[in-house]
Formats: sequence, C-alpha cells, structure tokens
Amino acid sequence: MNDQGIKKRLTEAFSPVELSVVDDSHKHAHHKGTPHTQNTHFDVTIVSDAFTGMPLVARHRRIHHALADAFSGTLHALKISAYSPSEWTKKNR
Repeated sequence: MNDQGIKKRLTEAFSPVELSVVDDSHKHAHHKGTPHTQNTHFDVTIVSDAFTGMPLVARHRRIHHALADAFSGTLHALKISAYSPSEWTKKNR
C-alpha cells in the first residue's frame, strides 16, 4: 500500500481534520526483514475527533487495525502521531 492508499484508508476510518502520510521507505532500504524497498515505512500524523479521550495505545491499535491488510503486503512500519483536535491545537500554539 502506498501513501495515497494509507490516506484513503485512514480518512475512511477516522474522518481526520488533519492527515499527513510521508513515505520514509528510502531511509530504510535493505532494512532487515524487508526484502523490498518501496512502500515499507511511513510517518503518519493524524488528528481526529475519534481519538478524543482515547489512550495512546488504543489509538495506535485502531490505526494498525485499519491498515491490517497492508501489513501482510509491503507495509513494514509506521511512525504514528495521533491527536485529538484539542491536543493538536495545544501542540501547535
């Protein structure tokens, strides 16, 4: 799954107010456990009302669940920054 596929899936699952998906695969070329070098590592920043009051671990689990089938393909790792809208506002003051 590429960055556009991840954006689509996360948009459908969380209706984010902010979403950034950056493909960092080039930084991990020949990384152990990933024989391929494309669409393997992504940096995701997502802001959604769905995360309000939700612990960080639960947010990550929900994101991983939304992308579960991608992990059986080329996706190897996600760096996730998941915020509620109020947390995002505080972070960006």
